[in-house]
Amino acid sequence: MNSNRLEAFSDGVLAIIITIMVLELKAPEEVTLTALIHESPIFISYLFSFIYIGIYWNNHHHLFQVTEKVNGKILWANLHLLFWLSLIPFATSWLGENYLASEPVALYGFILLMSAIAFFILQGAIIRHHDKDFILRKAVGNDIKGKMSTLLYLIGLTMSFVNTWIAIATYVLVAVIWFIPDRRIERNLK
Repeated sequence: MNSNRLEAFSDGVLAIIITIMVLELKAPEEVTLTALIHESPIFISYLFSFIYIGIYWNNHHHLFQVTEKVNGKILWANLHLLFWLSLIPFATSWLGENYLASEPVALYGFILLMSAIAFFILQGAIIRHHDKDFILRKAVGNDIKGKMSTLLYLIGLTMSFVNTWIAIATYVLVAVIWFIPDRRIERNLK
């Protein structure tokens, strides 16, 4: 079977995730700049989560741009990824309200880590379902960027119990690393 329905479904879920996140943003009751500044941690957590969802959407698009066929394992691996991504709005809300507390920062990092692992599982399922000359197999190679991201998530998760600012900075660093779209697939398409 081809991947059109899977892509459309995934795009819809990601759009809903972003919508849920933005609905969590509440305008301050006071109409002062100070009240707005007081809400800035919530907005910043939303901003980075929006960027993360955008990164996953972008990489998901590239993944399925080269995927010629899907099977049940790929469908379940995709649902596994969407499950972890669907938890980002909850973690974003908790983090925005409690960015100095270890548990919300750790939960946010854990969800990011599990999303990364789920993406690796999806990527692997797609590669295994295609032949040895499959473009994605060549493009991914050793996947140093992906492995480094997973390591940084683990460091951030651990650091959330030591210093939440270092943990958050680690999560931001991974977003910065992936903000520039991964061009490995595009290069191999040419």
